[in-house]
Amino acid sequence: MAEFIARPIGTLHTPWHSVAECPRNGRQPDPAPVCTATVLPEFVEGLRSLKGFSHLILLYWMDQARAPELVFTPPFDTEPRGVFATRGPRRPNPIGLSVVALDGFAAPDTLKVRYLDCVDGTPLIDIKPYLKTTDCEPDSDMGWLTQHATRRR
Repeated sequence: MAEFIARPIGTLHTPWHSVAECPRNGRQPDPAPVCTATVLPEFVEGLRSLKGFSHLILLYWMDQARAPELVFTPPFDTEPRGVFATRGPRRPNPIGLSVVALDGFAAPDTLKVRYLDCVDGTPLIDIKPYLKTTDCEPDSDMGWLTQHATRRR
């Protein structure tokens, strides 16, 4: 299999300075803090036409994640789970994904966003518009998490 290279397009800035400080997901802090995504100068033109989108998908490289763990017991569960059935950070490729609310621009190269859950300084690897007609699956199932979600209510 061929190797590939992913290069950062920018940096994410959050209030959290260590993995231990990060919320389990970006919707946990209430109210969600405003964070920023700053893109490198060579990618600023790619931000054109983002005005009008309420949400974005940010992909980032969790550069502070520990070594991969293919099976582990999530903190809120009692059974071991495969990493691909979780959103845990200890993955073979530590790629993070957050659906964020876009609150506008802080500068021509900087987006103001809410609902991030990563360490300050995390490398940003891509930005995509969130499209509710494509990215939302109202009839989707949550696998083993369905039982956990029911218990939390």
